[in-house]
Amino acid sequence: MVDYNIGYDYYKQACQQYGLEPINFAYYLLSLSKAQLDAFNERAQPKRGHDLED
Repeated sequence: MVDYNIGYDYYKQACQQYGLEPINFAYYLLSLSKAQLDAFNERAQPKRGHDLED
């Protein structure tokens, strides 16, 4: 979930830069594409395995 928060923070900064009002976090998550979710899962998978070993 931390990676989602990092992405949301980046999104909010981009909105501020262009004078746009960002959507809330729940809608942000709902608007992620399958490709974005797949990329997140691929990136998170090695972290999950590492956490289990520690």
